[in-house]
Amino acid sequence: MELKVLNIEGKEVGTVNLNDAIFGIEPNAHAMYLDVKAYLANKRQGTHKTKQRNEVSGSTKKIKRQKGTGGARAGSIKSPLFVGGGRVFGPVLRDYNMKVNKKVKVLARKSALSAKAKENAIIVLKSVDFERPKTKQMVELKKNLQILDKKMLLVLSELKNNVYLSSRNLTGSKVVSASMLNTYDILDAKVLAIEESALAVLEQNLLKD
Repeated sequence: MELKVLNIEGKEVGTVNLNDAIFGIEPNAHAMYLDVKAYLANKRQGTHKTKQRNEVSGSTKKIKRQKGTGGARAGSIKSPLFVGGGRVFGPVLRDYNMKVNKKVKVLARKSALSAKAKENAIIVLKSVDFERPKTKQMVELKKNLQILDKKMLLVLSELKNNVYLSSRNLTGSKVVSASMLNTYDILDAKVLAIEESALAVLEQNLLKD
C-alpha cells in the first residue's frame, strides 16, 4: 500500500510503501477484543473496599433478648441491618490483571493497523519535532493535516519531550512512541499519524518471527 509522505506543513515530500504484513492483513476482531479487554482491565487499581460486619467497630454484645420483644432476633449492633453495621457482599480488594499471549497481542496490533489502513485513516509524516513545547504548534500541525476536529494518535520513532508536552493539553491528541503502541490507542483514534522512521520500529516489533 503506497501513501504520500507529508511534512509538518502538510505538503507532500515523497511516498512510502506500507508493509502488507502489518497494514494489509484481514483484521481479526476477536484478537483486538481480547487485547483491548486486557488493556482496560490492567489499568484498574482494584483498591475498592467496604467493611464487612467483622471489620466495623462496635460491641458484639447481644443488644436485646432473644424472645418476647415482638421484633426480629438481633445478635450484634454490627449487623448489616443496622445503621453503622457492615455491608453485605460489598466490594473487596482484587487484582483485575489479565494475560494475553504475545502472538495474540501482535495479531491484535496488526489487525488494528490494517483496519485503519482500510479506512484510509493513516497519515505518514516525514519528521515531527518542535524546538520548544507549545500547544499552539500541535494545533497548527493538525490544521495543516486538515484533521483539527478529529482525534489523532501521533506515533513517533522515539518519544520526543517537546512534542509530547505540546499535545498534553489537547483532548483530541495523543503522542506515543512506536515501541509503546497498543491496540486500544489505535482503535480509539480517528486518525493515525505515523512518523516515517517509526515504520521501521513497527516492523521490527511486529515481524520478529
